[in-house]
Amino acid sequence: MNESGAATTDRLLDLFHGVRLTPTQRRIAHCLMRHAGAAAYLSAAEVAELAGVSQPSVTRFAMALGHDGYPALRRRLRELGSGSTPPTDGGNPLQRAVRAELGNLDRLAGQLADAGPIAEVGRLLAASRPLPVLGLRAAAPLAAYFAYFAAKVHPDVRVLDDGGSLLADRLEQASAAGASALLALVLPRYPRETLDALGEARDLGLTVVAITDSAVSPAAEHADVVLPAAVGTDLVFDLHTAPMALAMVVLQAICDATPAETQARLEAFESSAARRQLFLG
Repeated sequence: MNESGAATTDRLLDLFHGVRLTPTQRRIAHCLMRHAGAAAYLSAAEVAELAGVSQPSVTRFAMALGHDGYPALRRRLRELGSGSTPPTDGGNPLQRAVRAELGNLDRLAGQLADAGPIAEVGRLLAASRPLPVLGLRAAAPLAAYFAYFAAKVHPDVRVLDDGGSLLADRLEQASAAGASALLALVLPRYPRETLDALGEARDLGLTVVAITDSAVSPAAEHADVVLPAAVGTDLVFDLHTAPMALAMVVLQAICDATPAETQARLEAFESSAARRQLFLG
């Protein structure tokens, strides 16, 4: 996402801010976010098809935002995007995809200007013993990557990367063992099992922290804390550069929440690694 695209996305988020949206309306909002560059030029029928909803739902969505119909909302979207300009150095498609990730990271950095919310998330997750980390399908590698490092500073990290009936069992087991929070990685195309698991986690009394691709993603309906980080959509498969960076920022916040314990655990690991000659350097 280039600089102007990020600005347009921010203005779209402002448009939705403070509006109580239904689940269907969240899908429409998220669709507009995903297609921010073209949103102002899509018809109601095209938005409905992209979001997988009915055309009347798009009209009701526009009215929920205070407009008398979708044409008025589209005019507003064009006003929001009027200050944007096309990038001057597009390059080839591969270069554009990588440069878009720079924009996603820059936007994430802007969100972190106030470090307070992330620090609170760090304290919340550090206090959960055990700490379940949920990531299914495309999010499974990111959950495993986070958990690999988190296990060096947290005494009991449990990766939940398989769906099915066993997932509910493992959530119940984590809750019974004393878990108070769940970290969920929720990426497009949003597995139904993931969203169901978030609901089950909240029913068990766990505080759900979700790293997802936007503040209006389907995960937002089921999470207590939403941490957005945009995914790259310019290649055949999504790029998860910003979500991975945000996951490691969250891990840093966990370390900062328990500095003495973190230091002791890291020193113990380094001592063990040296004794077993795990690494060459």
